[in-house]
Amino acid sequence: MTALLAPGPGRAGRARRPSPPRPTPDAAGRARWPTLPRAGRLTAEERGHVRHSVRAGRPPRPPQDPPPPHPGILVVTFRPGGRVRTLEPEAVHTDRLTLLPLRTGHAEEMAAVLSDPALHAFTGGTPEDARALRARYARWVSGSPDPGTTWCNWVVRLDEEAALTGTVQATVAHDGRGAAAEIAWVVGTPWQRRGIATEAARALVAWLHRHGVHTVVAHIHPDHTASAAVAAAAGLAPTGQWHEGEARWHLTPG
Repeated sequence: MTALLAPGPGRAGRARRPSPPRPTPDAAGRARWPTLPRAGRLTAEERGHVRHSVRAGRPPRPPQDPPPPHPGILVVTFRPGGRVRTLEPEAVHTDRLTLLPLRTGHAEEMAAVLSDPALHAFTGGTPEDARALRARYARWVSGSPDPGTTWCNWVVRLDEEAALTGTVQATVAHDGRGAAAEIAWVVGTPWQRRGIATEAARALVAWLHRHGVHTVVAHIHPDHTASAAVAAAAGLAPTGQWHEGEARWHLTPG
């Protein structure tokens, strides 16, 4: 469908709106719709006419899968109680903290926050510079390659200092009852022993529960007593089970 110019007084150079497509009867009297160009080649005006033809009575196409989330927004769909819900990281506020959805722009400040090698004593690895951390954060915000799993990540800001102090994470997956999450947290050495990890973990668990996540787990090194204390304060309890040398902690809302 090509826009036609309609010359004349007051209309020179203006595009005349083409008529929307209409069905024509075939030999058996059944309505036949004209073949449309591929959707990717339609102009904005032509797409409007396609929508108009649907409203005018053309049978709609069957529902399609939703488009993938925009990079930087992590979405998981699940069915608590049989209802479809979506879960997206959002800002979470506590008395002293704000959990901010992770962005690649946080990498430079977080590289300094996580620069102490002692933070890797129980998890392995070494501190990453801003460039490597930016690449890692880009992978995280792009989302899990597993369509049944979503990575939700936040940075933890101490409001009174307007400073980032650590991160909290939730890996959300589906099961037969809905969604379950494995959580983790880390706080930079200069901000430890101030209750920040506990406050952030509690806020994360409460946020997950408000959004219908039915089970929360964490895996903690048996010698990491500080992390075990955080898990206990957030309501988790050890299960006696082990995974790759770490104790499994578990919380199911009552």
